[in-house]
Amino acid sequence: MNPSKICFIGAGNMARAIISGLVGSGYPADHIQASNPSRGKLDALSDDFAILTTCDNHQAVQWADVVVLAVKPQLMEAVCQPLADIDFSDKLVITIAAGIPVARYRDYLSQSLRLIRTMPNTPAQIGFGMTGLYAPADISQQDRDIATRLMQAGGEVVWVKQESDLNLVIALAGSSPAYFFLFMEAMVSAAEKLGMDERQARALAQQAALGAAQMVIHNPDTPLSTLRQNVTSKGGTTAEAIATFEQGNLRDLVDEAMVNCIKRADEMAKTF
Repeated sequence: MNPSKICFIGAGNMARAIISGLVGSGYPADHIQASNPSRGKLDALSDDFAILTTCDNHQAVQWADVVVLAVKPQLMEAVCQPLADIDFSDKLVITIAAGIPVARYRDYLSQSLRLIRTMPNTPAQIGFGMTGLYAPADISQQDRDIATRLMQAGGEVVWVKQESDLNLVIALAGSSPAYFFLFMEAMVSAAEKLGMDERQARALAQQAALGAAQMVIHNPDTPLSTLRQNVTSKGGTTAEAIATFEQGNLRDLVDEAMVNCIKRADEMAKTF
């Protein structure tokens, strides 16, 4: 079977990450096309990966077997409506936009669609992403496999059974890199206030974060609470820091942040 022809509507960071992973894994570059209103990002993709490029969304979609909608949620309707005259019956549509439900795309394009929603995160840009995927019950296993391969180009994937679960994926994985960046930013800032050079503080914080993540990965059967306790000697320095976080209600703050993240995703589903 010949590989599917894949077009990306939008040429931003996430599209670039997926394209990079696909080409790096041996997917034929001449079966990938990106479309974007301006040439800058397209020229960079062409130079780096030798894929096809165009500024004509209509042409790209007609050419493709798989259409990846890689534009921001607030732009999705404006991008999709001019494509409604194209017959999508023989095309798989994959969207990486947050918040917009499957039914809305059918409204945008005025037809039934074979559509799969995905929610990747920015570490996909370096091959360490986490993507949640959802497909309606009528989507074939073959189409699911295509979506899985596509998103695995940027890292790991997990399928959810209900569309609403994608909002939880957003809170837990899609948005969470920013949570960790904020925590590391605060740590580095605190170290600077205490007299450490910013570069040195960042090196220490980023390696500690990387090491902690690897400890979790390499100990899949060990509860996170146990890993934390293993670092926390009674009456020691770590215990003092953890006690401070607990006194500041860090857990409640995380709960509230994730709930608010999900609420915003629900709002976006009604807005766009």
